[in-house]
Amino acid sequence: QVQLVESGGGLVQPGGSLRLSCAASGFTFSSYTMIMSWYRQAPGKDRELVAGISSAGGSTRYADFVKGRFTMSRDNAKNTVYLQMNSLKPEDTAAYYCKIDRGLRTYWGQGTQVTVSS
Repeated sequence: QVQLVESGGGLVQPGGSLRLSCAASGFTFSSYTMIMSWYRQAPGKDRELVAGISSAGGSTRYADFVKGRFTMSRDNAKNTVYLQMNSLKPEDTAAYYCKIDRGLRTYWGQGTQVTVSS
């Protein structure tokens, strides 16, 4: 059974940094072509794409509101996707979710809360 578990969220002051992790189990990253993404959802707002990358190659795509501040990466050996978030702003406050699209299947993690506040 495929599971995605996010971690690394928390409370941080404006300008601070956090690194989110999304650990996948139930399949091996290197064995499949898939699209890995990070989304976020703030209270009362729709879920929105933050960053995404295809395991088939190509560059990572970022939403305009995080370009230059967030970096997405993956470690195939650990079956883990990361989101390094720097220069955090109060408007980055949201629940952050990782998503993996593998073939016709889509998998979501349970989310991790990020709160940016002084």
